[in-house]
Amino acid sequence: MKVVSQATREAVVAAIGDTRSVVTIGAYDGVHLGHRAVIAQVRARAAALGARSVVVTFDRHPASVVRPESAPKLLTDAQQKLELLASTGVDATLVVPFNVDQAGEAPVDFVQRVLVDALAVRGVIVGEDFHFGYKRGGNVQLLRDVASTRDFEVLPLGLVARADGVDEPVSSTAIRRALAGGDVQRAAHMLGRNHELRGVVGPGDQRGRTIGFPTANVEVDSSLCLPADGVYAARVTIESSIEGAAATTYDAAVNLGRRPTFHEHAEHSLLEAHLLDFAGDLYGQRLRVVFHAFLRGERKFSGIDELKAQLQVDIAHARAALG
Repeated sequence: MKVVSQATREAVVAAIGDTRSVVTIGAYDGVHLGHRAVIAQVRARAAALGARSVVVTFDRHPASVVRPESAPKLLTDAQQKLELLASTGVDATLVVPFNVDQAGEAPVDFVQRVLVDALAVRGVIVGEDFHFGYKRGGNVQLLRDVASTRDFEVLPLGLVARADGVDEPVSSTAIRRALAGGDVQRAAHMLGRNHELRGVVGPGDQRGRTIGFPTANVEVDSSLCLPADGVYAARVTIESSIEGAAATTYDAAVNLGRRPTFHEHAEHSLLEAHLLDFAGDLYGQRLRVVFHAFLRGERKFSGIDELKAQLQVDIAHARAALG
């Protein structure tokens, strides 16, 4: 997959050639099963028309600019989103910088500048409830109005139903709701994969090491969506700093929370991962934490002995859950 960072015809041609495009547009946070269904249709239609398949997305969630006080936490960081988009087989992703000027752009101007001029659009495939542009004034009908004079087609799609039988379509909002309840398995059903967080191991209070259960304090970007506080079975991958070297993955018991046994009023939740059957120093290493199962909620213990006994139980449950 080619990544294009400038919405100009010259940049597009340099990346994917002088060919017309079938396009979808959106934040694509999470690249969940609903997103993948749309992209599959984009690829199929592009193949039928002899065109290129392109995802148009943004370098940040538009809500972080338009309404920062209520912007949602992200399911993926920018790098993971590009990796997931590449895994769909789409030919290219155009990443449009989103700022105050972009937020104020009229929808028809966006269509002309990005879709018509830069991408030589042949077809647009979006969800039937799609909105874009200044004050969300753009929609499927506006796209059709422009298409009638610019020689491209518009194909709206219905939302993808959830596979678990719940009468609610797959959406980033529904996934965040599942994570907020600690239901990482329900989130995985909608994502099409297990929820993942990435971060660098930073200094902690080293209390886990002193009681025989060393943990890696993974510093996660505050813009990312954390599951509910609690203990989880997870798999943790240590990304190698040597180019071309294989990453190593371990089963883990992960505590996400404010550690009430030791802290009365912690300001925010921390992600601490105890890697099973691992010995070594992880400071400064970048980890990928993939959540598989919720084991229990966070609680306050009477002291170190009670905590150590529970940690042994948590590790046993994590091994069983990971199988």
